[in-house]
Amino acid sequence: MDKGSPEAAWREDCAPRRVLELFATKWTSMVLHTLHARHQGAARTGLLQRSLPGISKKMLTQTLRDMEASGLISRHVDSVVPPAVTYRLTPLGTRCVEPVELLYGWGRANADALDALQPRPSARRR
Repeated sequence: MDKGSPEAAWREDCAPRRVLELFATKWTSMVLHTLHARHQGAARTGLLQRSLPGISKKMLTQTLRDMEASGLISRHVDSVVPPAVTYRLTPLGTRCVEPVELLYGWGRANADALDALQPRPSARRR
């Protein structure tokens, strides 16, 4: 398949699929949004956990590790006792905030449409 061919847009590694894969877990987008909108791009672990109702400590840790490995955030350890860990949006993470904020804005503006959706059988919200 040629890179410029119409079929290339449907490849497994095409840009739209990679974007969707990046945001396949709800917590990635929520951490990006929270760091950007509530904490000016940087927050310690405890503050993030308090800012994200419903996330377990284990899930937050896993999400932060995945985001750090992807290059969306960076981890900074201050040499104090006990160690203070701060997570910051990287330039890449800051770029990825834009589509998240667009979706969040759309969600706020269209809450009635979201309320009208039938819940998926696996959804927590009923």
